Amino acid sequence: MSSNKGKDVAEASSSSANNSASAAGDDHQQQQKQPPAQLSRYESQKRRDWNTFGQYLRNQRPPVALSQSNSNHVLDFLRYLDQFGKTKVHLQGCVFFGQPEPPGPCTCPLRQAWGSLDALIGRLRAAYEENGGLPETNPFASGAIRVYLREVRDSQAKARGIPYKKKKKKRNLIKANHDHSSNPNFTTMQQRS
Repeated sequence: MSSNKGKDVAEASSSSANNSASAAGDDHQQQQKQPPAQLSRYESQKRRDWNTFGQYLRNQRPPVALSQSNSNHVLDFLRYLDQFGKTKVHLQGCVFFGQPEPPGPCTCPLRQAWGSLDALIGRLRAAYEENGGLPETNPFASGAIRVYLREVRDSQAKARGIPYKKKKKKRNLIKANHDHSSNPNFTTMQQRS
């Protein structure tokens, strides 16, 4: 009987060890099955942009490796994206050129908006370095890209008749409001009522 008792204890400890091992294995499988943490909207867009640029390079004849891409490939990619744009950019000879609110339709092309291209380049610039590229060789940080974006911005501003003005930082406005509210001589419309 005592020999059976020892056998039962051994089996129980062995089965508890197996249960804990299988439980650890189940935990590990559950961790693998769980989707990775939800990416932010910016990170998702950056990944999507990076994959799109990689696909664009693979579709070139002959295909271009990401490591071999340069600013010319980036410029070609930006021009290629224009065909999917939704911003009407009036041409120099169009009767609506320079009018911010044209009264009727015209045949001018749709292009990518400057702000969209600028944001895209910012995301691709970050993605390039996150994927092992060196900042010194980053084709998205090239001077040619900055010049192209400036030209797009200026031409779109002229076509709409609205000059581009850099926005002022909000910090200055908040500070100015704070300064006025602490000034006893400053009164707002609400304070006068």
